[in-house]
Amino acid sequence: MNIHEHQAKGLLAQYGVPVPRGKAAFSVDEAVAAAEELGGDLWVVKAQIHAGGRGKAGGVKLARSIDEVRAHSEDILGKVLVTHQTGPEGKEVKRLYVEEGCDIARELYLGAVVDRETSAITFMLSTEGGTEIEEVAEENPDAIAKIHVNPAVGVQPFQVRDAAAKLGLDARVARGLGRFVNALYSAFTDLDASLAEINPLVIQGDGSLLALDAKMGFDSNALYRQKAVLELRDLSEENASEVLAKEHELSYIKLDGDIGCLVNGAGLAMATMDILKAFGGEPANFLDVGGSATTERVTEAFRILLGDNVKAIFVNIFGGIMKCDTIASGLVEASRALGMEVPLIVRLAGTNVELGKSILAESGLTILNADSMADGAQKAVAAVKAGE
Repeated sequence: MNIHEHQAKGLLAQYGVPVPRGKAAFSVDEAVAAAEELGGDLWVVKAQIHAGGRGKAGGVKLARSIDEVRAHSEDILGKVLVTHQTGPEGKEVKRLYVEEGCDIARELYLGAVVDRETSAITFMLSTEGGTEIEEVAEENPDAIAKIHVNPAVGVQPFQVRDAAAKLGLDARVARGLGRFVNALYSAFTDLDASLAEINPLVIQGDGSLLALDAKMGFDSNALYRQKAVLELRDLSEENASEVLAKEHELSYIKLDGDIGCLVNGAGLAMATMDILKAFGGEPANFLDVGGSATTERVTEAFRILLGDNVKAIFVNIFGGIMKCDTIASGLVEASRALGMEVPLIVRLAGTNVELGKSILAESGLTILNADSMADGAQKAVAAVKAGE
């Protein structure tokens, strides 16, 4: 689960991470009022969407007067920003963050992720703040210093000193960096974060550090114990189909293809997407209905797939806990309830498979039976091509 910049800064500030003062705004008048309350003669008006690259897309602007705050707010609020992370459809800006200006002497990058290779939280630091870390890693990997944190002892001072030395930072900045990293590590672990990115991390004229931007993501499996974080969730920033799937306990991720996949089991779902690709098809989603899916859950799964405007649906079920006759009955009821018109290809295997196939055959519905995964994938791809 992701949250907005202003929300991330609010959380980080509670752990002692230095952030600029700012206020969220949902209208132009609120943005102007926020600037007046903050005072000063320099403000930054920022679009709040769950995507990076806002500045390049025109979603971050400096204002040197209240009139400029109003003009920038009018320009950004309601605008559809298209960045490398939003896709071509972009995201509409529904809220702003008005922040006080600061004295920027230098920009750094600081990010923390869960590194699966080392089974540790890893900090990445770079002198190339303000740019995408992926670009830096590809073009200039030596500009990145890493700190792998042993969870038994936490961040060690020598690790920060080594990283600071690699980046050419002086001793005063290195001391501040140690405090900053420790505060961020505490927030990361306490809040069950999966990502924390400060880009840029600013060195001010007096040598102090400031999180000029903040992005945080959280482990969805831990949200049951992170009630305060869960309250920050903005459903309007999430894919509507994925939100609906969660409500019905379906594991669903939208992709860019045109063949809907309905599968039981995450491993089988991955294999189904792979075999569709192998035969020239493009999966429209990952969808795992689980081992104990009900007719109602299968119906909602189909409803979600049809909402994605798929050109065919490939149902690939291995009946273990979920018996084939049960899933077949659910498929028939769901198909009738939704009046499905797209080609439906079904491959059943496992417990009560013959009974399941009989139920499908006697339903009177136009269902293409598949004898294997390969057969089902080929029929799904062929059905899409036939409809083009």
